[in-house]
Amino acid sequence: MPNVVIVQARITSTRLPGKVLEDLAGKTVLWHVLTRCAAIPGIDIVCCAVPEGPEQEPVAAEAEACGATVARGSEYDVLDRYYTAARGLGAGNIMRVTSDCPLIDPGLCGEVLAALLADPSADYAANNFVHRYPHGLDCEAFTWKALERDWKEASDAYDREHVTPWLRRVEGVKRISLEGPDEELGKLRWTLDYPEDLEFCRALFPLLGGGIPPWTETLRICRENAELQELNAIRRQR
Repeated sequence: MPNVVIVQARITSTRLPGKVLEDLAGKTVLWHVLTRCAAIPGIDIVCCAVPEGPEQEPVAAEAEACGATVARGSEYDVLDRYYTAARGLGAGNIMRVTSDCPLIDPGLCGEVLAALLADPSADYAANNFVHRYPHGLDCEAFTWKALERDWKEASDAYDREHVTPWLRRVEGVKRISLEGPDEELGKLRWTLDYPEDLEFCRALFPLLGGGIPPWTETLRICRENAELQELNAIRRQR
């Protein structure tokens, strides 16, 4: 059974509507996310899970243009959207990435997936149980069996919207934590929720050289650029 990365994306984000289709260094934000996800070691299929509805079709069209498989489902029951997508693809293991993370690191995601696969008894792995990586490098991986149990048993609206909180707290789920190097790094924002985040990304991406540098190289560039540091300090909360 394939290892599938599923990226949830929609046009109707509340804080920055349409952000996944914003231009970022000549490509859409969604292009950057899906391209980086396609480079994750061990991943067989990249899927973009989009809500149903005609207003979401530009997102679906862009995902298809990027070479991703598109699955459609509930806008607010995102857990059901993931379950439906994973079931349709016959997924054995699923990695979750959100579409507001254009700096997602394929190598780091690969480490999280490898940690899950290395332990036959593991159900779930993540790199954000403690915040020691920049926010925007967050990723999770879980087995089909764990996702199916989550889908069947999680009933709270918050759990359904955010997909994995139930897996992160319920008894009987074996979890693996991949912890980052420094809590100070966890204060950095490499995600896209606000206009200031988009301004930061637009200032940063031309400095990355057009490829996919490891996150440590991105960190070096940020540390050596005062303008980037100032932009990144505008929004510090997770």
